[in-house]
Amino acid sequence: MFGIGMQELIIIAIIALLVVGPKKLPDLAKSLGKGFSEFKRAAEDVSEGVKNSLQADDLKKEAEDLKDSITEAKKEADDKEKSTDTNPETTSAPPQKPLDSSHS
Repeated sequence: MFGIGMQELIIIAIIALLVVGPKKLPDLAKSLGKGFSEFKRAAEDVSEGVKNSLQADDLKKEAEDLKDSITEAKKEADDKEKSTDTNPETTSAPPQKPLDSSHS
């Protein structure tokens, strides 16, 4: 726990007992316990908020990428459609008859 060994905890408990006194020590311990639990809960909330924010940013980036891909695909489809409309070889004209060179 916080890199504190058993000896350090005993010394801290003795100092707290001398400073606060035996009557108020249980109340102090309860207050510290509540404070630590509230701090832990707040830290978890902040961590969860950051995690959600990062996920939202990732989703926004992914949505932007998909939007760009769709826009690019539409542009390519429009370009192909325009090129087939303006290219006379691909329009639906009747096929040309081959020249027969055997009659000459």
